[in-house]
Amino acid sequence: MSIGIWINVVFFLGMGVCALVRPQFVVSFVKLVPETADARNEVRAVYGGFGIAIAVLLAVAGQDVGLRSGVLLAVAVALLGMAAGRVVSFGLERAGRWPWVFLVMESVLAGLLLWER
Repeated sequence: MSIGIWINVVFFLGMGVCALVRPQFVVSFVKLVPETADARNEVRAVYGGFGIAIAVLLAVAGQDVGLRSGVLLAVAVALLGMAAGRVVSFGLERAGRWPWVFLVMESVLAGLLLWER
């Protein structure tokens, strides 16, 4: 498996496990406070379960040539969609430091997947 795919696998797996174990930490960067069980459930689902699923999907695609191109494209487009949403948000209101860091991370991760495709 290539380094670009592994970097994405490690990122999504790390985010996913962290979100399942400590949901408050994952969203603390942007000052979201999941105070209720429903809010923590949402963080665990979106950042945790989804992140781990993407990590597994990327790991499988890294080994299966038939899946590789489509999976890498789909995950890259999802990451670029997140980045585009941030750009729109930046145009609407001033964001702090972390959304900019996440924009760069999402763009780099997407670029790595497109490069590996």
